[in-house]
Amino acid sequence: MIAAAPFTVGFDLDMTLIDSRPGVHAVMTELSRETGVHIDADAVVSRLGPPLDEELANWFPAPEIPAIANRYRELYPAFAIKPTPAMPGAAESFAAIRAAGGRIMVVTAKYGPNAAQHLEYVGLEPDILVGWHWGPQKGEALLEHGATVYVGDHIADIHGARAAAAVAVSVATGPIAAADLAAAGADVVLADLLGFPAWLHGYLAAC
Repeated sequence: MIAAAPFTVGFDLDMTLIDSRPGVHAVMTELSRETGVHIDADAVVSRLGPPLDEELANWFPAPEIPAIANRYRELYPAFAIKPTPAMPGAAESFAAIRAAGGRIMVVTAKYGPNAAQHLEYVGLEPDILVGWHWGPQKGEALLEHGATVYVGDHIADIHGARAAAAVAVSVATGPIAAADLAAAGADVVLADLLGFPAWLHGYLAAC
């Protein structure tokens, strides 16, 4: 008899597993200093989630964005990793999945190597990490690895879950209010990841 594959839960990274605002603020401040271009870092961190190029388009002409994005990624490890903490409940959520025999994947719009450094620094160890995926594209990765739940803080994360026919669990720890996440079609809206272990227990019991 072939053993059933373990269930897999996917997570977004920024503002779901980590509070990336301090780190992103620091990188954008340094990028502004280097380039001489005004970047409102407070505004940037108020809308985290979309890919970097979309944010840089607010500050730089389109032809300059690829080079500026590369410089941002070069600066990132030195300025962004240490100031960035794990979100409350992140470690407990990972532990609950492991205790239930599940696998954990992280699917993020962030550059994969920088995402890996964040996870290592805060002591979170997913089984699978997929970078540079945003919105419905996240569904491709979820489908590839058989994830049946996807947890995120953004409406685009709901779209990713929907693209994979996965349960869309939203946490109201990012830029989108809980009511707006619910209105966008989230199956579950939690205040934060502290509520995830109890939800997971009920979800698995009902399966």
